[in-house]
Amino acid sequence: MKAASALILKNIIELTRSSEDKFKRGDFKGAMEDKIKANSILKSKSCDEKIIEKFREELSRLYSSKFDLIFDHKLKIDEIKRNKIVSMLKNKSKEKLKILDYKGAMKALRRAEKYSSN
Repeated sequence: MKAASALILKNIIELTRSSEDKFKRGDFKGAMEDKIKANSILKSKSCDEKIIEKFREELSRLYSSKFDLIFDHKLKIDEIKRNKIVSMLKNKSKEKLKILDYKGAMKALRRAEKYSSN
């Protein structure tokens, strides 16, 4: 079972990194597709709390920056407010995706992940 969890985590991280690379190259549609695959794995029943926690740690490393305003803002708000912001950003991403604005959808989704990372 431990090997299966490690494989699931590896797949999620690879998809997330691939999405980030595609985003930086300007392939917003491809980035969104990879992000959707990663999120579907995260929401599946095969994903437990340990996998999600390790994924959040990976997000923290992936999105770490010397000047990170979201990180600073996270320190000043409570968990309820943070969850509200994440929900709002995910909804914004879905709205942008409906009108095929892949760049806008990815930006909103990346911001949501930054708020939910450790």
